[in-house]
Amino acid sequence: MDSKNVHSPLFLVFPPEITTQEYQTTELTATAYNPQNRVQKIIIRKLEILGTTQILFGIMNFSFGVIFLFTLVNPYPRFPFIFISGYPFWGSVLFINSGAFLIALKSKTTDTLIKMSQAMNLLSALGAAAGIILLIFGFLLDGEFICGYSPDGMQCGAITILFVGILVLLMIFSIAELFISLFSSVLGCYTEGRGCC
Repeated sequence: MDSKNVHSPLFLVFPPEITTQEYQTTELTATAYNPQNRVQKIIIRKLEILGTTQILFGIMNFSFGVIFLFTLVNPYPRFPFIFISGYPFWGSVLFINSGAFLIALKSKTTDTLIKMSQAMNLLSALGAAAGIILLIFGFLLDGEFICGYSPDGMQCGAITILFVGILVLLMIFSIAELFISLFSSVLGCYTEGRGCC
């Protein structure tokens, strides 16, 4: 080090290696603020939450279908109508697929994936609407499913409450899934950046 750099005020802040000419020529670059990207990120985050909810509803619908699988025991000679329709199984496949597409939008947002997600959400909404109709028929057809066959009146009341409770939960999940699917397909339009469908 020479004596000129030792008493220099720059040496107190920066060592002599940094004050050389090659380190002092830095170029600053800036990017413009894009509010559309921020809005899209918020929408995609909301879609991910809705997708997770759809997957959970699909898993719960499937588990109720598995519970109905064990209803073919004496004295009940047939399965409940909602199990025969298969709604707990094909409805849960639709819900899980549409939720998975919404979650996939967070990692990769492409036009093809957005359109596939919208299509799956519309199919899921149609499936939920069909499920609501099938559940209404299930309430009408299987209102006396348990008590009509059971010889013991004491067990009839408790099991009927459980059976009707499962049908009510399936109805709540289907109504919620209908609204989530419709809302997700509308929000998916805004993810494309076009403003609306």
